[in-house]
Amino acid sequence: MGSLSQNVPKITIKSTSLVHPPPMLERRSMFLSNIDQLFNFDIEIVHFFSAVDSFPLFAVCDVVERALQQLLIPYNFLAGRLRLDPINGRLEVDCNGAGAGFVVASSERTLEEVGDLTYPNPAFKYLVPTRSSTGLEDWPLMAIQVTSFKCGGFAMGISNNHATFDGATFKTFLDNLASLSTTGGTLSTHPCNDRRRLLSARSPPQVTSPHPELTNNNIDSIFDASIDTPIETKLFHLTPSNITAHVWRCHAAAVTAATKTSTLLYMVDLRQRLPLPKSYAGCGVWGAYAAATRDELLEGEFDRVVESVREGKERVTEEYVRSVVDALEIGKGEASMSWDLLVTSWWRLGLEMVEYPWGSPVCCCPIVDRRRGVAVLVPDVRGSDGGGGGGGVNILIALSRDEVERFEKMFYEYLE
Repeated sequence: MGSLSQNVPKITIKSTSLVHPPPMLERRSMFLSNIDQLFNFDIEIVHFFSAVDSFPLFAVCDVVERALQQLLIPYNFLAGRLRLDPINGRLEVDCNGAGAGFVVASSERTLEEVGDLTYPNPAFKYLVPTRSSTGLEDWPLMAIQVTSFKCGGFAMGISNNHATFDGATFKTFLDNLASLSTTGGTLSTHPCNDRRRLLSARSPPQVTSPHPELTNNNIDSIFDASIDTPIETKLFHLTPSNITAHVWRCHAAAVTAATKTSTLLYMVDLRQRLPLPKSYAGCGVWGAYAAATRDELLEGEFDRVVESVREGKERVTEEYVRSVVDALEIGKGEASMSWDLLVTSWWRLGLEMVEYPWGSPVCCCPIVDRRRGVAVLVPDVRGSDGGGGGGGVNILIALSRDEVERFEKMFYEYLE
């Protein structure tokens, strides 16, 4: 699947600043739902753009910075900082106007020299603002870096805390950013941020379903990058049908011992299952759960694997989600999601379709990380129709070298 270039883009940071909302905004505390609480980690993505003569770097930076400042009115929480409520210990956002990060940089390379842009590259991390602190109150919830390349093309790297956005919300944010980047542009969608009313726990909490996707382990252990076994990343290509079931079966073949059970979580959009507006700005996602033994996945009928995935999705009803929220309320911050394989999709978000004044990105991809047991679905922009509807899908997965080899072997054998 293309070559994974390790060419470091040779970045020079030209300026680092904070973009503040208008000072008249009232300081407040923003409630985070129990689902938001689980997603306290940064998501990083980079968008690449071709050279446009009418938009040199200084013009792009000026437009993006001004649009971001305007967005910090409806999205004023993005200029805030996370903090723990001293009374109940819950994570919340202090909407204090501390600012969103904005970085301007340049590279000595051309985009062509960087390598295959469709293949997530560890070196792309230099195109996203670097976290300078681990403290809750010391790092912006969103930061944008614009990097110019010698060829005239440029990259826009964005880091934002997942507790503030899910993928659908991020797409809406980018649509708004693009709209406000156009002279005379207005918001394309006004965000709905009433998280307390829409996704707070019931009183008293009512856990009405078993939740095998939850564990009492701390969430940090799930996303821990410090793994003893060296991890490799590999990109695989598929057409749309039965993606999750196929990846699950190959993952079980690669990492699960015989007769052992493999657990799958597949992130689903709750806006289709709860009375959440499409413009809901919080984390409106949850993991559909399925489980099967290695033998069942490898030796059973593939249609049954597909059915297990479908049943997991159907299980995520409104009452099931309310029960999850209540279970997390009872867990008081100790419960978190657990899986052997987590499948998360960037495929149908349409991030590559956002139309800026300088055009849509030629490619956008998440930054490669070391989350073992996580498979990320991203569109193959070279063969897609723009939204993933009729084109190919790239699957990025991180495993040990031996596991990657077994996964790759089964991936293509099962397709025959």
